[in-house]
Formats: sequence, C-alpha cells, structure tokens
Amino acid sequence: MIKYIFISAVAIYLHGQLHAAEKPNILFIIADQWRAQAFGFAGDPNVQTPHLDALQRQSLNCVNAISGVPVCCPARASIFTGQRPLTHGVFMNDVSLHPNAVSLAKVLQQAGYDTGYIGKWHVDGQGRSAFIPRERRQGFDYWKALECTHDYNHSYYYADGPEKLEWKGYDAIAQTADAQKYLRDHEKASKPFFLFLSWGPPHDPYQTAPEEYRSKYKADLLKLRPNVPQAIRVKARVAQAGYYAHCSALDHCVGDLLQTLRDCGLAGNTLVVFTSDHGDLLGSHGAFNKQQPFDECIRVPLLLHWPKGFGPSARAADALINMEDIMPTLLRLCGVPIPNTVEGIDYSDYLHGGKNPSDGATLISCPAPFGQWERKIGGQEYRGIRTQRYTYVRNLKEPWLLYDNQSDPYQTNNLVNIPEFAPLQAQLEATLKRKLKEQGDDFLPAADYIKNWGYRVNAGGTIPYTN
Repeated sequence: MIKYIFISAVAIYLHGQLHAAEKPNILFIIADQWRAQAFGFAGDPNVQTPHLDALQRQSLNCVNAISGVPVCCPARASIFTGQRPLTHGVFMNDVSLHPNAVSLAKVLQQAGYDTGYIGKWHVDGQGRSAFIPRERRQGFDYWKALECTHDYNHSYYYADGPEKLEWKGYDAIAQTADAQKYLRDHEKASKPFFLFLSWGPPHDPYQTAPEEYRSKYKADLLKLRPNVPQAIRVKARVAQAGYYAHCSALDHCVGDLLQTLRDCGLAGNTLVVFTSDHGDLLGSHGAFNKQQPFDECIRVPLLLHWPKGFGPSARAADALINMEDIMPTLLRLCGVPIPNTVEGIDYSDYLHGGKNPSDGATLISCPAPFGQWERKIGGQEYRGIRTQRYTYVRNLKEPWLLYDNQSDPYQTNNLVNIPEFAPLQAQLEATLKRKLKEQGDDFLPAADYIKNWGYRVNAGGTIPYTN
C-alpha cells in the first residue's frame, strides 16, 4: 500500500528544543557519484584532494557510510526524510517525493532555522528542467536549484520564479560562490541556518571539468584498482582522469567554503557535513556508474566537522551509517526532536563517544534496476547486507555474492556457495532475512513495486524524463 506521511506530524514532536543561539548552523555538502575510495585521505594514489584531506584530519570520518540504494534519487529522498526507499517511494530515479513528506528542512525550519538549497535537486520527478514551485521544495526557503543536469558548463537553475537562470562557467564553482554569499549574509544572523549545497560532479560526463584541473591528470599514468579487467583498462583510465579532475575542482570549492566560514566567524559552531549520494564503479568489476552492490558503488564519504561539538581532532567512526540515518542523527545533534515518521537510526550519542546503536549490519538493495543497469543487460533486483567485514547479497532466485572485505578488499573472490564458508553464509542469510522482516521488505520483483506506486517505465525499466 502506498504510504504518504504529512507534515502535520512534525509539530507534535517539536518541543523542548535548544535555544536558537545554542543550535549549530549546518552546511551540508553533497557531491554526485563520488565514491568513498577517491580521496587522498582514503588512500587513492591518484587523486589530489588537499582541502578534503585537511578537513578529514579535523573531522569525524564515518568510514563505513553506506548508500543503501546506490542511485541518485533514492539516496537523496532518504537523506531528506529519514525513511527507506520502499517507504517514501523514491526507489528509482525521476519519480516524485511527495510534497507533504516530513522532511529534514521542514523540521529544522519549524525549529527556528533559516533553510537554503543550491544546486541539483532530483526528487521532484516532473521533468529534469521543469520549474519547481515552493510547495514542492520540502521546506527550503532560499532556492537556486534545478531538478537535474550534467551539462556542467551550460547549467541552469530557478530561483523564486519560473524564469530559467544560468550558472556562469562551471556550475559547481558558481554554486559554491553563491553558497559563500549565503554564508556571508548570515554572518550576524539571529537564527541558525541549514544550507544544502548539491553539486552535479563528479558524475559523468567525466571530461568537462575546467582545464586547470584536467591538466593535473594523465590517463596513462593512473594506477587502477586491481578489480578493473584488463580489457577495459584504457577506457577506465580515461574516465578516471576526467573523474579525478572533477574531484579536484570540488576539493578547491570545499577549501573556499571552509575559508568563508572562518572569515565570517562561523566555523566554530557550524556543523559541516560532506558526503555523496553513491559511488561509481569506474571500471571496477567490468562496469561503470552505480546501482550494483560492490563497495565502489555503495560506500560513500561522510565527514562531520563541528569544532564546538566534536572538537578539533580527527576520529574514525566505524558504524554502518546509511542514508536514512542522516536525518535523525543531525536533528539530535542540533537538539531537535526526531519525528516518528523517521525510520533511520540516531547515531548522535555514538558520535559523541557513546555505544553504537545498530546491530552491526545495514541493508543494501536494488528494488528496480534501470538505465545503464537495466535487466536485459544484466541488471537484477537484489537484497543484501553490509557489515564491517562482509558483504552478502542474494537476487530473487538465489544467493549471489559473499565477500570477506577484510581479506579481499577489492571483492575479487566470491565465496558464495563454497562449502567451507557455508556456516558463514547461513549466518549472513539469517541476518538478511531478519532485517527484511523488521523493515517490512517482502523482496518482490521490480514490476510489483512499479505497479504499486503507479509509475510508468519504458522498455528498459526507466522512468521517461525530459531534459
């Protein structure tokens, strides 16, 4: 049954908050398709990310952050609502998040925050270039956004009216400059702010970053991950050179934002969140882009920097934090009660040094393969779990993947159905079944969910959209 949950539920839970002056500001930065492995601090031998490396040294680094449905729209809708994709219904791209959802911005807005959004939106589902009216903006007041574009040098947005406006030059740099202005405008504000900056890169097309960043990378000099097959290594190197150029451009933007926070005296009590909606295979396992259950897809960066709340020292947090866990965690860190519509886990006490509230496993899934991973070219529905050590996945018919990520970090040795690992497989299967039952996930074919939600897809299982 389709479930719509309305904002009226929020007011019941917004009591006893901290005084506005005590609440931290939030600067939430999200990149599209930036995998957890592609940072200097994560050990990538190729990429140059000096500003993010420096930020990591002063942040909580959530080293096991997971995108449970590793696709743009599902991840974003889960961040906004604290719900899982089969609850909010955005389990594939280019469908609509209900305008009356209980969203992170609405809750913070009612708790006294100014709210702002800049960049890629991608939960409206009314066409990728369509105007998004205020009632579908999920509680964001300041607004310079477009549903979706990956033409980063000819990029448009809407503000309060239906007039289409253009970002000048490379859009991430222009969007960052606008975010810097927003920060300066709130230097002396009496209310805390929640600013959400959403970049399109490093999502492909890869070869479109500014030349000063593309010149940093020579494809034939790149060191590839061992799980990239020999037959596609030339293609993978070319793609990765462009991908890393985008990453370095965004890293520079992060440096500019952090400097602006310091210049404005906002750095001490601003909670900076840096993450991504999902990763990118970039040739690993013989594939590109996302959706698949490999670590290059599902693992994302998640840095939390808040000097007043966490202190200046680096610390690694190894809990498995999924997309739906971000909203409740941020709300509690800000002293704002969590609505009962939220399904995610509140990790706020854990991030302050308390006990890990999870059971040590998080669900990963693909309810409906589409696009570059449509079923006719090998895409398949799956459900699985990621623990700190293991990945276990099954499709509709049978167990599919089992990796020991400690001894096999590149996931090249599938242990599924190997007799000596049968007890481990049985244990992980039992955990998966328990979690599916707890979450009310019947693991049905994609067609059932698509029909249930009334979505119309093309022959490749993709929601048609207009550019």
